[in-house]
Amino acid sequence: MFRTILTLSALAAGMSFSGALAAPTQDSAPPIVRAANDGGILLAQDGNVDIYYDARGNRVIVDADTGKVIAIQPPQTRLDRRALRRETRLRELGRAPDGNDRYYLDDPEDMARFRRKQLEEEGRVIPPPADEYDPYGDNSVEANPPAPQDDGSYDNNYPDAPQPAKPGTIKRQPLNEASIDPAQPASPTEEALPADQAALPPKAGGKTTVAPALSLGARQDVAALQVLLDRGGASPGVIDGRFGSNVDKALAAYNQITGSNLRSTDAVGIQAALAQSGGDAFANYTITPEDAAGPYVASIPEDYSQKAQLDRMGYTSVTEALAERFHMDENYLKALNPDVNFNRPGTIIKVANFGRLVSTPVARIVADKDKKEVFAYDAGGKLVAAYPATIGSSDTPSPSGTHTVSRVALDPNYTYNPSINFKQGQNDKVLTIPPGPNGPVGSVWIALDKPTYGIHGTPDPSKIGKTESHGCVRLTNWDARELAKLVSPGVTVEFVGGPSADDLAQQ
Repeated sequence: MFRTILTLSALAAGMSFSGALAAPTQDSAPPIVRAANDGGILLAQDGNVDIYYDARGNRVIVDADTGKVIAIQPPQTRLDRRALRRETRLRELGRAPDGNDRYYLDDPEDMARFRRKQLEEEGRVIPPPADEYDPYGDNSVEANPPAPQDDGSYDNNYPDAPQPAKPGTIKRQPLNEASIDPAQPASPTEEALPADQAALPPKAGGKTTVAPALSLGARQDVAALQVLLDRGGASPGVIDGRFGSNVDKALAAYNQITGSNLRSTDAVGIQAALAQSGGDAFANYTITPEDAAGPYVASIPEDYSQKAQLDRMGYTSVTEALAERFHMDENYLKALNPDVNFNRPGTIIKVANFGRLVSTPVARIVADKDKKEVFAYDAGGKLVAAYPATIGSSDTPSPSGTHTVSRVALDPNYTYNPSINFKQGQNDKVLTIPPGPNGPVGSVWIALDKPTYGIHGTPDPSKIGKTESHGCVRLTNWDARELAKLVSPGVTVEFVGGPSADDLAQQ
């Protein structure tokens, strides 16, 4: 019995000693984690935590210094990590957030806003920046600024700032003349391209797509020269931004018409001549509802018997019509206006500013077969206009000698007679092909006193001077229309150079 009492006394003394060793002193640190009065989490040390997510989506908060689990937060109840750090920092600053007054203090911009808030409370107000926003896109009460209304102007909230000029527009007018406003830059900061820079191909994702090869070699300085030549009465054919025989011929004719000695490499002289003759080489044009409405045909068949079944040989697209209206190659028009919807009225596009047409009456015409060019002279023998031309072929050459204009027909139909003219495909009957710019003779027929021969337009303006005809003189539709208004019955047409139909008949 006595032994048992001694044993129990020893055990009690040992437990008292152990409890004394384990009891904390007054200077020891507080517990690592305890619940806050408001349900938050208080951390020991300097508040460093590591956050992990388990397989169930729970957020596991671990003390970074001790490695102990502080809390486990289910997905629907856990606090945002930035909100947790915000509350911790605010507690360190001695200020808790009030209601919806949320600031993410690990965000520099929120820190700045928090500082401004403190200054406002102290009576020192600092206006916030104009472009304040939430860079993270979540949990911020700062809404993104509303998108500006797309009214065709530029968003500028500063009344003293200079306002950019809006692009000028022009009204649709007949083909014989176009009054075009000078081109305006697309944006206030847009700089003009270098004169020798090639036109860039349009982006593939835009409304209008053009193969990159279509714009290779096309240069705006060359197009500007072509515009100048066109203004001076020396037509380069289609304005396409490319050097070639048509440009060389037109430049020589331009110097003869104007009495100048302009060279294609004289950029300063070209710009000065443009300024004196009508301004910039390009201008803005607004597509009208009439432009978009047409009417247009789906396609033009090659076979004459199928052409004869159509109501009209009209344009097939808005771009084809506008390209002809502004003396341009259709592909070059598309390349100048990438990502443009030509079918939408109100669309502003960049076009050639070719100016006014020649108005001096013509008394004599010379069709030079070797040069593939038509020259028009006034009554005093002065050259007033020159046009690239396709004049006959080796199989069906043009006539020779001097002839006269018998009549002029605008927008004519075309009578196909294989027994008199040529034979097209398997068509061996007389066919009447309706009028239109895509007809065999285009939109103009200047008949000569020699039957079946004349000066006319073409459905393929880019091929003028580069292909052959069936004996007639073929011009672009706009050049043929210009010449048709300058001539009258009785004007002489002299064919020079090259073989003639009579020469072949004698062989």
